[in-house]
Amino acid sequence: MLTEEAYQAQKKAYVPYSGFMVGAALLAKNGTVYKGCNIENASFSPTNCAERTAFFKAVSEGVKEFDAIAIVGNKRGEKGDICPPCGVCRQVMAEFCDPDEFQVILAAEDKNAVYTLRELLPLGFTKKDLESDGT
Repeated sequence: MLTEEAYQAQKKAYVPYSGFMVGAALLAKNGTVYKGCNIENASFSPTNCAERTAFFKAVSEGVKEFDAIAIVGNKRGEKGDICPPCGVCRQVMAEFCDPDEFQVILAAEDKNAVYTLRELLPLGFTKKDLESDGT
């Protein structure tokens, strides 16, 4: 199950500053699952989210078509609530995913929520916005 893969990824989070551990499991159309965790940095700007880690792993291996991502997150040692992706991660998803088909699964110990990317990023900036109309 994709959510279980996200929990496995969460265990590898490097979070010495916030203690907030996030795991993501990204399902490619070819059936491969790419896992990612958040990786913090003392400078904070270079910190990378779990979702982007999973996407960048997949894209770096030539995979650019995806069906779903499961995301889990909570403070180390605490029960968590659902953990939605940040705006930057939503924008990365918009680069590679069909906003009406791609499923974002937000899981916690006692609840799950499933959204389409369009529901989470209704006015995402995409490559279509960069296309010239000839004028």
